[in-house]
Amino acid sequence: MNPQQMYVACTDALGAFVRGAGFTDVVIGLSGGMDSTLVAVMAADALGADHVHGVMLPGPYSSESSIDDAEALALALGISNITVPICEPFEAFEAVLARACGGALTGLAAENTQARCRMVCLMALSNAHGWLMLNTGNKSEAAMGYSTLYGDTAGAFAPLGGVYKTDVFAMARWRNRRAVEEGGTGPIPVNVFVKPPSAELAPDQEDEKSLGVDYATLDRILVAYVEEGKDAAAIVAESGLSRDLVDYVIARTDANAFKRALEPPYPDAPFYGDPASR
Repeated sequence: MNPQQMYVACTDALGAFVRGAGFTDVVIGLSGGMDSTLVAVMAADALGADHVHGVMLPGPYSSESSIDDAEALALALGISNITVPICEPFEAFEAVLARACGGALTGLAAENTQARCRMVCLMALSNAHGWLMLNTGNKSEAAMGYSTLYGDTAGAFAPLGGVYKTDVFAMARWRNRRAVEEGGTGPIPVNVFVKPPSAELAPDQEDEKSLGVDYATLDRILVAYVEEGKDAAAIVAESGLSRDLVDYVIARTDANAFKRALEPPYPDAPFYGDPASR
């Protein structure tokens, strides 16, 4: 599928799922990153802007630029947008868990607790207003287990769950081009395309550094391994990538099958060939 076909398939599936579940409105955590940005655009296209509710959930490491990007997106789409800071609940968890965690809540435990604070807030709004919560994860990060169980894996449906990160960007570029061709302005801010992707759960965090591989290379390996069924030797021979890197990606993908089993459903479309390979 090309980016246009992928975008249409994901958007149609989103609308069908929401309506099929008996909902009219959805809630989305807006981080200012590409994944949540594109899901919000899809939701507005599928359901109408009046039925999409964005929530900014700034934490201790959220950047001003990401907040600005989320606000600019909401304004461009015409969706509602509120801010629910997670600093206070996170600090409460830090205090409660410090002793049990060895004196302080740090590292991965602290990062994941921030993600879970965000999901508690989103689910509270979902319950309070009858909004269906959308997941904003993608297939690259799901493969690598680069997500927080009961945190950013939460949500009823993942419009991008079957799409690799490089294609998420391609779909976003296509959607902005379509808007321009129709005489408008692309809803996705330029900064969302150019800034390094980051979960912003720690100082100076960047997703590619945390993953240990850039998205373009990661997706080459994942497509070969997951979609085409090639083993490490074949991938190395065809790609010229190092065996250590290929082994690392495959091992991490295999080890995180348990996480993927707990993630929400996503569009059942043949994005990368035979659906059975997914």
